[in-house]
Amino acid sequence: MMRIAIGTDHGGFPLKEAVARAVKAAGHTVLDYGTDSLESVDYPDYAWQVGKAVQEGQADRGILLCGSGIGVAIAANKIPGVYASIAHNVYAARQGVEHDAMNILCLGARVIGPALVDDIVPAFLDAEFTGHQPGSERHLRRVNKIRTIEEKEEPA
Repeated sequence: MMRIAIGTDHGGFPLKEAVARAVKAAGHTVLDYGTDSLESVDYPDYAWQVGKAVQEGQADRGILLCGSGIGVAIAANKIPGVYASIAHNVYAARQGVEHDAMNILCLGARVIGPALVDDIVPAFLDAEFTGHQPGSERHLRRVNKIRTIEEKEEPA
């Protein structure tokens, strides 16, 4: 069982409950970082809270929502150790974790609906990074290069 931090701005709020249900249905715990209404709020605030929860180990993974998924992805990726991406299909949600160590899934509530959430969220949660498995060393090498960039160095 994992602890999944969820955060959303007003644009993502309409999809928040569907995401929480999908996380719980997959057997995981939801850590709710807001927002709780359609009242306008700033998405970087929620991306920061979820990103820090993942970075500091308070959450195992995160799911962020806004209207498009783009704003929360950009904001969350400013936090070292956070690998956030939009994944509006099952393949990207799974592959992002398996190959790229994605630890925050970003969704656009104005792009997808609850039916896709029921497929995408479990794919993200069930996936595991493969970089430590024989034959998949290239994934670890690439993620390590990302970590080097985070340290503001040129990847080798």
